[in-house]
Amino acid sequence: MTETFTEIDRRHMEQALTLARATSGLASPNPQVGCVLAHGEEIVGQGAHRYVARDHAEIVALKQADGKAKGATAYVTLEPCSHHGRTGPCANALIEAGVARVVAATLDPNPKVSGSGMARIEQAGIVAQHGLLEEQARAMNDAFAHYILTRQPLVTLKSALSVDGKLAPLPANRIGNSPFWLTGTAAREEVHRLRHSNDAILTGVGTLIADDPLLTDRSNLPRRRPLQRIVLDTHLRLPLTARILDTINDDLIILCSARAPDETQKHLRTLGVRVEHVSEILTKRGTHELDIPGTLKLLGTFDLLSVLLEAGPSLNTAFLDADMVDKAVLFFAETELGNDALPFAYGNHSPFRLVEHLQKVARCDFQNESGSLDACIRGNLRDPWADVFALTPPKLR
Repeated sequence: MTETFTEIDRRHMEQALTLARATSGLASPNPQVGCVLAHGEEIVGQGAHRYVARDHAEIVALKQADGKAKGATAYVTLEPCSHHGRTGPCANALIEAGVARVVAATLDPNPKVSGSGMARIEQAGIVAQHGLLEEQARAMNDAFAHYILTRQPLVTLKSALSVDGKLAPLPANRIGNSPFWLTGTAAREEVHRLRHSNDAILTGVGTLIADDPLLTDRSNLPRRRPLQRIVLDTHLRLPLTARILDTINDDLIILCSARAPDETQKHLRTLGVRVEHVSEILTKRGTHELDIPGTLKLLGTFDLLSVLLEAGPSLNTAFLDADMVDKAVLFFAETELGNDALPFAYGNHSPFRLVEHLQKVARCDFQNESGSLDACIRGNLRDPWADVFALTPPKLR
């Protein structure tokens, strides 16, 4: 059945979405959720969920309403929960507060409970509707939906590329040890906002050897826990002089083979590095590398909902070969590097072919210091919400 919503409904749900978006970096491993309680145009309570504060968005809004929720409409970006977790069921709290109507942007992606919160509200004689601004609400919690389905983090591949699809000049062609940047300051600031919206950043040891990056979130936006920096280093080749080892704050994870040198593993652990083992596989190129599905399965046990892949051609290839890339964000500078440059990936993978397979594509441009434009193209390779609801239909009755 198609639900009917008013312009007032839309405005209040947009406000709930704004509240939820403001919790980027503060809600994981829970979803980002906002709630508005209103009598007509008047808002009597509003709030969003932050993991540390425990209270779900509905409870924050009810506390702010301070008894004024009776007869109100509750606008929630995600279906009110119906189960006991760290807190009690929000569906029950709304019923007890005497709200007259509940509008959810989208149902819960968890197949075990999807639809049950709205069903409980409806059974209490309260009008229950969903689907208002659903696409926006779902996009904000793609990683949560993916994690619910797979128990693995959602992977976003990010690359900065030349107009001809190359990553950088070959190391032998670089001048000095200064960082090589294809894109300008504005595009790089967007990358830090992207890092902020993810739980972790992942790269390979080759990138650390070549560029010696810090891999930190320098967005200056608040986050509940440090961006987890993950390095895949099969044989522990990471130089002990790497800058990343000077900035450890319970945020550095190195994944290696069980055959990696024991002494190096012990030394890294004394520095505060979390060293974990992942099984090896023989790649199509005849090299022994860490198993990518096994890597993501392990990272899922660390309560990481999302991982930003910022790597070189070897790791890009490994993730694409394993079909473990869920989203892509590609920055294209107007610079051309030519054939004598580092490729985006090996084999048949190219950034242009990747763009052709993206869904829900969006583009924005950033002007750089030279006056030219850096184009940013982003999109999904799969829809986790479609996969969730294909698995188990919601329990609406």
